[in-house]
Order: sequence, then C-alpha cells, then structure tokens
Amino acid sequence: MKLYLNGHNYKYAAEQMLLTLFPGERPEYPDAPPLFGEDALLLRLSVGPRQVTAHAVLTYGGAVYSRYARAPAPGPEAGQLEQDRVLQRVLKNAFYRAGTDALGREPPWGALTGVRPVKLPTRDLERGLTVREAERRLRELYHVSAPRRRLALDCAQASLAAKGSLAPGDVSLYVGIPFCPTRCAYCSFVSQSVERSFALVPPYVDALCGEISAGGEMVRRAGLRVRTFYMGGGTPTTLTAEQMDRVLTAFETSFDRTACEEITVEAGRPDTITAEKLVVLRTHGVTRVSVNPQTFEENVLRAIGRCHTAADIDRAMELVARCGFPHVNMDLIAGLPEDTAEGFRRSLDRCLTYGPDDITVHTLALKKGSRILTEGLRIPGAETVAEMLDYASPTLRTAGYRPYYLYRQKYMSGSFENIGWCRSGGECWYNVDIMSELCSILSFGAAGSTKMVVPGTNQIQRAFNVKYPTEYIQRPEKWQANQAAFAAFYEAL
Repeated sequence: MKLYLNGHNYKYAAEQMLLTLFPGERPEYPDAPPLFGEDALLLRLSVGPRQVTAHAVLTYGGAVYSRYARAPAPGPEAGQLEQDRVLQRVLKNAFYRAGTDALGREPPWGALTGVRPVKLPTRDLERGLTVREAERRLRELYHVSAPRRRLALDCAQASLAAKGSLAPGDVSLYVGIPFCPTRCAYCSFVSQSVERSFALVPPYVDALCGEISAGGEMVRRAGLRVRTFYMGGGTPTTLTAEQMDRVLTAFETSFDRTACEEITVEAGRPDTITAEKLVVLRTHGVTRVSVNPQTFEENVLRAIGRCHTAADIDRAMELVARCGFPHVNMDLIAGLPEDTAEGFRRSLDRCLTYGPDDITVHTLALKKGSRILTEGLRIPGAETVAEMLDYASPTLRTAGYRPYYLYRQKYMSGSFENIGWCRSGGECWYNVDIMSELCSILSFGAAGSTKMVVPGTNQIQRAFNVKYPTEYIQRPEKWQANQAAFAAFYEAL
C-alpha cells in the first residue's frame, strides 16, 4: 500500500498498523500521488499547544475512509520518549479507525501493536492504577478486545510478581543449541539440520563450553547472581547424552547456582528424547523439561516435516514422567498446515491428559524463509485459528491453568498471540524475565542475543553473537567482545 506521511516521519508506527490491519500489504513511499481510486493512505499529524490531532484518509477497494484521533499535547516536562508515545498512539488510532471502517471488523488486539503488549498494563499497574483502570485504558485508548484485555492483565500481574522477586544483580542465562533432527516447515530460526551438519556438533560444543566457562568467570568478577538458566534451540536434545553432560557440567562448574531458581532444558522433539539423555538432565539438577509436540494429528506432523508420530510423543512423555522432573512443559501451535479446529481441540485435550504444569499455546507465524511460504503449504484461515484459540482459553482455565506470559510476532495468523499457561507454581520465570525484560539475559552460543537491562528503567542495551555455527566456532573474538561489553555495562552501573 502507498503511504503518504504529512507533518511527521513516524514510518514505523504507520507500518506497524498497516501490518496489523492489512497483513498482506507492504509499505511503499512513492514521490508521485496515487492514481484515482488506488489503495493508499494519507496520514497527517498536527501538533498544537494543547492538542495533537491525527487525520487518516484511507483509500481502499475504491472507497475513501476519513477518520481523526486526538489527545492532549504532552507538556514541556514530558521527555522525548513520552512525546513519541503520545504522537504515535494518535497516528495509529486515526489509521486504525479508518482501517477498521474499511474492513468492517476489528483485530483482537485492537490498535495495540508490538511484540510485548503486556508492558502497557504492567506500567499502568506500577503507576498505581487499579486493574479496572488499566483495563479501561486498554479498551478506550487501544480498542483491545475483552478476551485479550483479560489475558494482558493476568500476565501483567505475573510480571509484577516476577519483578518483585528480583534481587539486585540478578541475571538469567540462555544457552543456544542451533541443531535439529530436521527443519520444521514453519521454522525460520537459525538452526542446522543434524542430517546435514553432523560434523559441526562436536566443535560447536567445544566452543560453547569455552564461552560458558569465560562467562562464569566474568559474572563472578561482576558480583552478579544467576536467577534462571534456560537451554533452548533448535533442539538441545539433538546433542548426545555425553555432549549434554559436557555443556551442563560447564554451567555448574563455572557459575554459582545457589540463587538459581530454575534450570530449564527444551527436550523439544520427541524423536530426540531418550532415557539416557533424561538421566543426564536429572543428574545435573534440571528442574524443567519442555516437550513440544506442536500437534498430535498425524497428517499435520507429516505436513510440517516432523519425523515422529503421536505414539512417539506418548513414549517420550512416559520417559519424562519416570524421571520425576519437578516441572514439565508442552507446546502446541494453532494454525499449522493441514490442521483443523477439531484437530487442534484433540491435540490440546490429549496434552491435558499428561497433566503438565505448563502448556504453551503458540499461534503460527508466517516467517520469511519458512517452507510454509516457499512451498505454498495450505494453512487454516484466521477464523479457524480464532476457533482454536477460543477453545484453548476456557478449556485451560477450567483445567486450572492461568496465563502468565505472552508475546506477539510479525505475520501471525489472525494477528493473535503466543501464551504460556501454567498451574499454580508452574511458572517458567525465565519466560517472564525475557518477555517483560525484567533483568539482563546473558546468552551463549550461535545467534545468542544478550540483553543488558538498566534496573527500574526501560533502557536496554543489546549484544549479538554471530548467527551461524561455523562462524561461531571460527570467531570467538565476537563473544569475547560481547562479554567484555556485559562486564563494562555492570561496571558503569
């Protein structure tokens, strides 16, 4: 769609709302005016001494839709960040009103865009607003639907509980294992199929253990405490039992685990789970494993490229139960190729029979580079995905689960969300820490993203490891520089 901005240059705000309302469109900024009747948006902003006004004139499907949005002008005491928030919100609301007029419907998250919608009600509750007042702001300022308002407020309260449990100097650790048995059709992560890159695994483990050891020394010198540990991927259990033992030994010999509340490992793909590997995890004090079937429907498993059956999931869960892990998580994805609302319901119901204390319900995100897009696989429409999620929420609440963290991604089916549901005491606090950006995350491994959070502020610095395993093995100077930046960050504090 052609976008014309007048009186401002908030391209990102306009593009976020375009993606929310018209996910199939891509922004263009032409010099010439649009042709008569051509799809286009003119988005004007006027800033007065007392009021800011946005005017959206949207041409869509040959019709013209004109809507305004207004707000009190930020006072001179407001910082630049607050001014930007107000101006962008007004612009988004004007575009939203014109867009929903054109479409004849409203998206579930209304005009609220971005990855972390929970941050807004969390800030409101921290400022002293009641739950009812925070909910009203979501409704009146952002047009968020009633079910999503409830989700956001539930997760905001969990975020505040997590924040209250943080001590000064608390950090979380993430270890990335970028290997999988095969590549799933929906995947766009930087991961390698072990079928094609088996020779990379041993040198990768060597390099990873070296990085973990150096990180432990740096954290000790900085006087920091490890709050949570999370090993993800890829699929960590793609490693052999011996390789997993090496990585976990590097962690426990390099870091003081006294204050570490949880040690999580994504067992992930059922076809990688063996009794030998689970014994290694249990021996090293792993408190949570995540088994991620994504679906129990055989035709859907084949469509997404999984090399296991629903019976293999049963076998894996039986092995996990025998080992007696304190916490078990299971993941499902709503909207997978070839799935139906009935199939998703069967999958969720089957998950519940295992009694995990944490169930994550993802919504399919149509990522660039995934086989879903490159091969044109058939996926359920937004209405079907809505049916799936509308079944999940009351079913999980009735079974004693509550939502405790959520996030959104670009190009999600139906513009929905990913939600972590847990029973009381089953929270994975690492997930809350990273999604609410409550504390620093020190990441190890290829494609690791380290976040340095200034306590009590929205200020975050980031440092990224190199993306690919080969490059990671060959260029230790990159993670060394990142660890030096992490140490300097805390020294400056």
